[in-house]
Amino acid sequence: MKILAINPGSTSTKIALYDNEREIFTQNLEHSNEALAPYKEIADQYQFRKEAIAKVLEERGVNLKELKAVVGRGGILPPVKSGAYRVNESMVDRLRNRPLAEHASNLGGLIAHEMAESLGISSFIYDSVAVDEFQPIARISGLADIQRKSLSHALNMRAAAIQGAKNAGGQYKDMTLIVAHLGGGITVSVHHKGRMIDIVSDDEGPFSPERAGRVPCMELAKLCYKEEQSVISKKLRGKGGLISYLNTNSAIEVEKMIEKGDENAKLIYEAMAYQIAKAIGELATVIEGKVDKVIITGGIAYSEMMTDWIKKRVEFIAPVEIIPGENELRSLAMGALRVMKGQEEALEYDLD
Repeated sequence: MKILAINPGSTSTKIALYDNEREIFTQNLEHSNEALAPYKEIADQYQFRKEAIAKVLEERGVNLKELKAVVGRGGILPPVKSGAYRVNESMVDRLRNRPLAEHASNLGGLIAHEMAESLGISSFIYDSVAVDEFQPIARISGLADIQRKSLSHALNMRAAAIQGAKNAGGQYKDMTLIVAHLGGGITVSVHHKGRMIDIVSDDEGPFSPERAGRVPCMELAKLCYKEEQSVISKKLRGKGGLISYLNTNSAIEVEKMIEKGDENAKLIYEAMAYQIAKAIGELATVIEGKVDKVIITGGIAYSEMMTDWIKKRVEFIAPVEIIPGENELRSLAMGALRVMKGQEEALEYDLD
């Protein structure tokens, strides 16, 4: 049961080939600024990226006729449910002609669809960044002009939740879990009986290596009158967090600074752990503290310093499990595999 997974990022396209649960290979196709410069919009990169994938598959001697499915990273769609969606013409039209936002992940479903269609096999997206299973009460922001939205690292968080439930001898659909994804952006989610019912997003919670997270709104409003919108946006997403305080977005570099005795670096880094723990505690109230497990995942979850700080503050809520790494390609492939084996049912996109 060979499945090809495709995960387009801003300057790379990651692909992996799986045979059932066995990884055959993973490859990261880096795209230089010069290579991407001719394309005005991300959507214009479609043919370039598809050809780059085809070249790698040819070089590796992959027999495309052996593929049973192609699965792509889910793009920024109108709110969708968790799990798999078949890529149909309605989704292709939305992603290609009317995307809600320009984002490299929009190319995942498009490339998967064309490759699969030419082979006469199934194409899917899985756990789009737009997964929205909020309860009505979770949508209220505190300002009538603004409604809370569910945009998150859903793919890795749900995969970690499913794995964490399995590790505990249970099933995802029967458990209540809080998952913190620690990467360039940080999001925290609460999963209750198989649904991701609330999140703390990367602009309303902990700061991260590159993002400011939740900042005092009145002070932010004052800053907005002093600076251009583009400058503020960059400060919040790209120049915030660790970069703002320590001029690096590398957790590894920050830990080296701490090892050399930099007390300010330690304060900032521990403050990030402190805010992550606050977000976990915040979501524990959503399910009245009845949490089976807290899971910490993402690239920074490899850091014992960071995870120890978080565990110290939250393990009174529930046992804490560390599942490091982003594991996005495997998450895509395993999601598609569950559909192909009849363990999950793929949904049909019909929001247009």
